[in-house]
Amino acid sequence: MSRRYNFCAGPAALPTEVLEQAQQDLLDWQGRGLSVMEMSHRSDEFQGIARQAQEDLCELLSIPDQYHCLFVQGGATAQFSAVPLNLMGLTGKADYLNTGLWSSKAIEEARRFGEVNLVADGQPASYCSLAPIEQWRFSEAADYFHYTPNETIGGFELNEIPEVPSAPLVADMSSTLLSRPLDVSRFGLIYAGAQKNIGPAGLTLVLVREDLLDRALAVVPRTLHYRLIADHHSMLNTPPTYGWYLAGLVFQWLKREGGLGVMAERNRRKADKLYAAIDGSGFYANPVEPQYRSRMNVPFTLADGTLNDAFLEGAEESGLLNLRGHRSVGGMRASLYNAVPEAAVDALVGYMNEFERRYG
Repeated sequence: MSRRYNFCAGPAALPTEVLEQAQQDLLDWQGRGLSVMEMSHRSDEFQGIARQAQEDLCELLSIPDQYHCLFVQGGATAQFSAVPLNLMGLTGKADYLNTGLWSSKAIEEARRFGEVNLVADGQPASYCSLAPIEQWRFSEAADYFHYTPNETIGGFELNEIPEVPSAPLVADMSSTLLSRPLDVSRFGLIYAGAQKNIGPAGLTLVLVREDLLDRALAVVPRTLHYRLIADHHSMLNTPPTYGWYLAGLVFQWLKREGGLGVMAERNRRKADKLYAAIDGSGFYANPVEPQYRSRMNVPFTLADGTLNDAFLEGAEESGLLNLRGHRSVGGMRASLYNAVPEAAVDALVGYMNEFERRYG
């Protein structure tokens, strides 16, 4: 079997070591004669798996004691509803920053439950730039401030945590959590779909500060209620057990690799190499203002769009998979998550250079 280089934005590449361990455990986990997929979530065996995963996550991120780590279903999209339902119970108002498709979807959903103030909007600049924070329009009273640090589709990233006047900071970190060190204490709530740097699709992490657990609207469904989920240790209902187990294997892999500082340096090198290849060429282009370029998702276009299919076909033949850009923006996109090795970027840059030589 030959593994290829997978640049998919999500579900994304998983570390080969993790897949090999899961393969080894698939039919018989630690001599128990059954798969993790077949275990009761109430069993001692799975309780141990869950506890170890949570401990490893807390160690990797240095999560303070006053935070709850929730392992839930529904993807980050479910959290577009869960966040306002759980946090809009004081004033019914929230501040949102619009930097791309995913933040715009979060805004659209939050408006179903309360009043949304748009602090700043990147849409007029095609989500390639943003007004400086001095020009942002914060509310005098908001239950929280929500933003998406990294937009996977447009490749727009805020590399600094914004200084928000007073409202708790809420972030959709689906594509950046565990890719670098993070000061969790700066946030009231962080959520992340697993299918980028955490594990397989179907699992979502929610890190929520204790003092925010009792602000929910009366209409919040029980399965989305952070207080109930926390009180039941993420087992209010049957959790995504296999995704939880695989995420735990990823956490252990991250620790063996040296932690999030090592990941940050690797990811910086990968992104720098790819952006250098794009910027050093008259054949490829990235539209995002340099200070907002994503380290995780790098979109780029060809000078001649009629060559897109040829580029993708050649990439597949070269073992470079899932480079087609999102349907809403077109072009190409390379996602450089933790499990994408530096050798994959080297291979991609080499292919891009050769393709330009032939067609440029």
